Amino acid sequence: MRQSFLATRVRKEVPVDEVSLNARLLIRAGYIHKTMAGVYSFLPLGLRSLNKIIGIIREEMEGIGGQEVLLNGLQNPEVWEQSGRWRGDADEVWFRTQLRVGGEVGLGWTHEEPITDLARQIVHSYRDVPFYLYQFQTKFRNEERAKSGILRTREFIMKDLYSFCADEEEHKVFYEQCAEAYMRVFERVGIGQQTYRTFASGGAFSEFSDEFQTVLPAGEDVIYVHKEKGVALNKEVYTDAVLARLELQREELEEYPACEVGNIFTLGMRFSDALGLLYTDGRGTQVPVYMGSYGIGPARLLGVIVEMVGSDAGMVLPAAVAPFAVHLIALGESDVVQGAADDLYSALTDRGVEVLYDDRAMSAGEKFAESDIVGIPRRLVVSEKTCAAGKVEYVDRATGEEGRLLDTAVAGILQELSA
Repeated sequence: MRQSFLATRVRKEVPVDEVSLNARLLIRAGYIHKTMAGVYSFLPLGLRSLNKIIGIIREEMEGIGGQEVLLNGLQNPEVWEQSGRWRGDADEVWFRTQLRVGGEVGLGWTHEEPITDLARQIVHSYRDVPFYLYQFQTKFRNEERAKSGILRTREFIMKDLYSFCADEEEHKVFYEQCAEAYMRVFERVGIGQQTYRTFASGGAFSEFSDEFQTVLPAGEDVIYVHKEKGVALNKEVYTDAVLARLELQREELEEYPACEVGNIFTLGMRFSDALGLLYTDGRGTQVPVYMGSYGIGPARLLGVIVEMVGSDAGMVLPAAVAPFAVHLIALGESDVVQGAADDLYSALTDRGVEVLYDDRAMSAGEKFAESDIVGIPRRLVVSEKTCAAGKVEYVDRATGEEGRLLDTAVAGILQELSA
């Protein structure tokens, strides 16, 4: 991508109506656009980073046997009435609307009911389980507190996976596989060292659940961490009984603010009973399917990463989620500089390297300042000085290494970029 053609621009001013660092920085960098409180559009740079995260999550879900689907966003009240979640405590969450022909529909805020209804068409006998369906679907939640940028929004993409097993034992095996896959996701996007599997309340579905909490000053949760064991407890279950159950001592735990980046919990037969999702076992008896639910918000993950690696002066994104692998900057408008930068851009893109090429007529200071905000971790700089030496300047912002001159041979540059 030539930056002169990029549809967004870096903003010099800090958005005055944003409290959270992630929103301030992502808006300035041209990653997102705020349309109203709790609602953001993803622009070309932001969508590339979001899709990098989605791609990592997809690979890990496929790796444990997940099959991707895409369910409807408009929700049929009938299946939700069967589970008892169309009215009652769920009222404050729903966005509902009236059909012109009569009747009411909702905008989905989670998908346990519709995916259980779908599974009734799949499951008949014990031979049909286990299986695992997941999706990347837009959710709508009527959040009261939409003030944390993309950490808490009213419209967002959620990866939600649902497991369908014969019994609790089979469910527990997959549950642990999914927990391990989640930790691999967090490692790959660069937050694994600060993220803990966290013992938490199971809410309406089960006594307890597992959250994945990232230690973060901007986080809305409080967790208690046992660093040696690599586990944590949410404040909501920080009781003597739970500590005894987990064989933990209060003096072994450290308190931190944190942000939830994922959760997994056992549904059991809560929805299969309510919606009649049954299979026939080997003895001819009909048995409810044993279910689990597993969620990650890709945009929230991006927000957490930005909170961790950013400041109002800029950010250095992990290579795995940066919109481009390298930021190529041409300094100067001479034919020599432009020709060398154009040749390097073509050579790299021909070899499949994702390059954002700053070919604009701007000062060096302006280009570097904007590059700091955009957050691509590796830079290649072409200038009169580097051209005279037959070199290109290489900067690794993640390690702080600056000013190393590389030969313009593409093979050597590719080796540095893959290091």
